[in-house]
Amino acid sequence: MSLRILGLDPSMSNLGIAWATYDVATGKLTVNAVETVSPVISQSKQVRQNSKDLDRARQLYKALSEAVKPADLICVEVPHGSQSSRAMASYGMCIGLLASIRKPVIEVTAREVKVVTGNLQATKEQMIAWALEVHPDLPLSQWQGKINVSKAEHQADAVAAIHAAMQTDLFKTLTLLKGNQA
Repeated sequence: MSLRILGLDPSMSNLGIAWATYDVATGKLTVNAVETVSPVISQSKQVRQNSKDLDRARQLYKALSEAVKPADLICVEVPHGSQSSRAMASYGMCIGLLASIRKPVIEVTAREVKVVTGNLQATKEQMIAWALEVHPDLPLSQWQGKINVSKAEHQADAVAAIHAAMQTDLFKTLTLLKGNQA
């Protein structure tokens, strides 16, 4: 018996997504695919910022709605408050998008995501290196034959969100229940 898991690393500019399968009997996690969704926003100065933000939210909602469909469980790094008004707009958008999910969700913090790497100060590059060490066949985004750090960092964080969620009591209970259904 297996669980189809979706890992998410949301932000207003990039939505990191990881699709994985967890074998309840063996405890093996297989990451099947990753993606980073980056909304395409008009650069016209004639378009108001709030209109651009609404368009951005619609694009992210559409991608998130499709990504969630096959999943049994969602593991997400939930953003936290911020110091600037622009970052707070991103926070509000992400919380609204996450609230639209109508499937079981395990929320993890940025700290819990870093804990799985063993480095609470892990950089983007270190998060990517960790993800590739744990999942050597991980198909991270490439550009000109090299890892595209600006996209891959969000994918690595989505994978790490799954690993962080796997450490929670809620995940352990869900997999126990799923195993008992077999």
